[in-house]
Amino acid sequence: MKITKIAVATATTAALALGLAACGSSEPAQNDTGTKADASAGGPKFAGQTLTLWRLGESNPAAQKYTDDLVAAFKQQTGAEVKVEWIPWPQVNDKFTAAAAGGAGPDVTEIGNDQVPLWRSQDALHPITPIFSGGEQAEIPKNLLSLETDGGEIYAAPWGAGTRAVLYRKDWFDELKIEVPKTWDELVAAAKKIQKEKGKDVDGFAFNGGSDANHLLGSLAWAEGGEYAVKEGDKWVGKLTEPGFKAGFATYTGIVTDGLSSKSRLTQNSADIRTRFANGKVGMYLTAGWDIATIKEESSGKVAEDQLAFFPLPTKSGGAAPAFFGGNDIAVWNDAENKELATEFVKFATTKEWAGRYASEGGLLPVYPEHLEKLKEDPAQAPFAEAFANARALPGDPNWTEAGETKAVLQNAARSVIEGKATADEALAKANTELEEILNQQ
Repeated sequence: MKITKIAVATATTAALALGLAACGSSEPAQNDTGTKADASAGGPKFAGQTLTLWRLGESNPAAQKYTDDLVAAFKQQTGAEVKVEWIPWPQVNDKFTAAAAGGAGPDVTEIGNDQVPLWRSQDALHPITPIFSGGEQAEIPKNLLSLETDGGEIYAAPWGAGTRAVLYRKDWFDELKIEVPKTWDELVAAAKKIQKEKGKDVDGFAFNGGSDANHLLGSLAWAEGGEYAVKEGDKWVGKLTEPGFKAGFATYTGIVTDGLSSKSRLTQNSADIRTRFANGKVGMYLTAGWDIATIKEESSGKVAEDQLAFFPLPTKSGGAAPAFFGGNDIAVWNDAENKELATEFVKFATTKEWAGRYASEGGLLPVYPEHLEKLKEDPAQAPFAEAFANARALPGDPNWTEAGETKAVLQNAARSVIEGKATADEALAKANTELEEILNQQ
């Protein structure tokens, strides 16, 4: 298996996310990678066989129940056993790297959609294109398959989607008689009013300059028509110096230079911001729905769920800004001994029933359009459904993690501008060169 240069693979979009396990199936290797027969029609075709499933992070009651139910239903339909292993986040990259190098890997793995290009480039994932040719999976929108597709083959199946909206202190808004912002200027005004009334150490709208900074910067740039980079032929061409991106970058750095967030916290990521939010030090920030449970815990009950709410990140002219499109996929590992059985499991897990449960019970958005439409009727979920309608992905290149996280190209550019070490034009010109060099590495 190919194992050349692997960037640090920290998943950026997971609630339940990736997972890892010990070894492949005990059955002989199969060359047929398609879903040759529907096990539900032919009975327990795979009776007595076993596959392994990797799940990421520490299990929780909801995630464990879903997994147990899924595994039991799959066994009832196919006769196959499924061994599940949960791997803590700090071990994920080491496990994937070892497995890609020829170590003990799974048959099936959960994987963040933005990590698919990286592990595909390492020949770690097996194509599962046939499952999308008919049945329910054919209804999954094609734009949800952009990161999963390479050379006409699909290497992972969307399982649950993740996007971002603005979490805010609803009780503060009510107390200060602040209306939910519909434009960026209204958001700025709301942030400044919060700071005036709640203290200068409070971030009215928190600046994210950490590992997941591009979730916020990307939305602001896309809202102005900007792009990070575009593939022209076989080469990535950076677009950071073009007017649209420059406008979004100016809005992003303005969060600090206009005083909405403190200059002393330029490197905080969404987890850092969440902790400050739980301690009454943030009025608004861009995040996902799964932060609610942790905020309640970290605040020791001082911040209740009914004190919180979401709204879509607004553009300057009004309406929802394009949100970062993240999500969790499920894929067949290329070293799986029984690829037919592994593919059958992926097909089963991504039906409307099981993908629907995966999303709803895991705090994610559903991948099937009919399920997403129902969410718009739920006031708590409507902001995410609205944001997801025009969500965008970061550049689908295996080297993006190196640019966006490891080397923090855009974060460093923003910091240099905020600290007065460079003009925006200088910082973005340098960042554009760096981005092109990283994305075009072989």
